[in-house]
Amino acid sequence: CLWTLAAILKETLKDALVPRAGVLKKLLAPLDAVLEGFYNAILLHHFDSHHYTSPYSEATNNLISFIDLLETLLASRIELELPLRCQRILFLKVSYVLNLISSSIPYIIKKKLILLLKKCVLYKSKEDAKSGSLFLQTPFLCEDMLALSNAVLQVVNLTWLNEIPLSGKSSYFGSSEAAPGDDSQGGSDQTVLRALSLVVLKALEFKIHNSAAEAEIK
Repeated sequence: CLWTLAAILKETLKDALVPRAGVLKKLLAPLDAVLEGFYNAILLHHFDSHHYTSPYSEATNNLISFIDLLETLLASRIELELPLRCQRILFLKVSYVLNLISSSIPYIIKKKLILLLKKCVLYKSKEDAKSGSLFLQTPFLCEDMLALSNAVLQVVNLTWLNEIPLSGKSSYFGSSEAAPGDDSQGGSDQTVLRALSLVVLKALEFKIHNSAAEAEIK
């Protein structure tokens, strides 16, 4: 079901001949509350169980399908002037994703989630993309980006980064320590390292631009 919905959304976004906003609203509006319920249920699940130890298990595949759907919902957001709750949930409840990234799920899922976060911090509405402004003009997006930035900076201020692996094997963000027998040259996943760094920097940038008090900026 998740895969089918994501596939329909992707095809709708590709089709230049249909009124995309109308089609997306008709498709997603009845599912809005359902998808938020899915988000809460799936991402708050206890992922340290043995079902997720293998990157090839059914449970892992289901989670990957859901992440693909979240990515498609993010991409579809640009078509609607007033985004639906299911298109905003990734920003408003990003803490679920942040917790998942630092849990013991397979590395392939952590990487997909980190790259999804990168897409979130780089996201712009049609109006903002046209204006070329560094500051977001769309009220909903401004609110959403601030919620995401606050959540990211909150965990980064703790030990979150130190818990994130930079490869499927041994290299961690907070340490260059190599495991016995590992190739010391080959270690970190540069794509994840760049994406994580960008997420933190963009969150910091957005927070500074939207902080009224000088003390808060410091």
